[in-house]
Amino acid sequence: MSLLVLNAGSSSLKYAVFEDDGLTLRVKDTLGLSEGTSVSDMVFQLREALQERKILSNPHDLRAIGQRVVHGGTAFRTSVRIDQSVRQEIERLTEIAPLHNPPALQSMDGAERAFPGTPQIGVFDTAYYADLPPRRFVYPLPYEWFEKWGIRRFGFHGISHASVAERAAEILRRGDLRLVTCHLGNGCSVTASRAGRAEATSMGFTPLEGLMMGTRPGSFDPGILLYIQRRLGLTTAALESILNHESGLKGVSGISPDIRLVENAAASGHARAQLALDLFSDRVREAIGAMTVTLGGLDALVFTGGIGENSSTMRGSISEGLGCLSVSIDPEKNRSAAGGDVISMNVSGVRVIVIHADEERFIAREAARLSA
Repeated sequence: MSLLVLNAGSSSLKYAVFEDDGLTLRVKDTLGLSEGTSVSDMVFQLREALQERKILSNPHDLRAIGQRVVHGGTAFRTSVRIDQSVRQEIERLTEIAPLHNPPALQSMDGAERAFPGTPQIGVFDTAYYADLPPRRFVYPLPYEWFEKWGIRRFGFHGISHASVAERAAEILRRGDLRLVTCHLGNGCSVTASRAGRAEATSMGFTPLEGLMMGTRPGSFDPGILLYIQRRLGLTTAALESILNHESGLKGVSGISPDIRLVENAAASGHARAQLALDLFSDRVREAIGAMTVTLGGLDALVFTGGIGENSSTMRGSISEGLGCLSVSIDPEKNRSAAGGDVISMNVSGVRVIVIHADEERFIAREAARLSA
């Protein structure tokens, strides 16, 4: 028996197949969605591909399917078996996660068609932050907004932050770490954890808050939106599109949300590309400082995600100025780092680690646990 992990996005479907212990990886890949193909269709096509490759002999070889779900609101404090009521709640939350929850629902539809009768397990990015204290999730807005409409901080990328926090504890052989984890990719967030439990995070009610990202701005003065709306008469839909698709690295650089292209342009003297990189590193550095204060000190700093794992230039830029926190990275270790490598100087008071994001394994273990 095997475990299938599905992580559906708006333009791709990540998948992995594990043995049913949730630890032994058999195959892992990302499929791009072609025009006119839905996530649901792609899952059905994936079943056929896995059978052709003899990874699955038939659809009943699966013990369970783990589905990554970005927004679980307050309803899902831990992973759950997916039934109709769970799906209805995930669908209700699409209003505040319009880019993320709909593909997950389509993935569930496709899995139900392709693997009928196989238990599906929902693993939620928000669940890692379920135990944040009120002072960490209540906004300084009219309190009835929180009471009536649930306006509060949720936090995202929780699967990634939870998995790398666990891995950092294994690498450093310490279970009591005060840890700041930086998930840096097209979406970006920073989380403060103590002994494997989240205490604060940069993302909020939606995945728009916090750090500058590939196409999202992160935190900024909300008065700007009021000013622009009055000045240009933009609709809510137009503002939402700008905030989700035209801001961040892409918006400032005018080039791309892909940091590799922005770094190449900056190296060639493109001023706006360099400005975008400077803004990005400043935002991450500031967040690390804030999270360190929240924890009352720092034992280890982790970089993960597409940018965090692969851009030594950005890791170096972010680390500049963190000497006041006893962070000092070794330039040579930083340049050659791979997943699981410690890149801090031997004299550094804080261990700095690059850890490969392995959300799929975390989801597989949850699927194994809940389908036992």
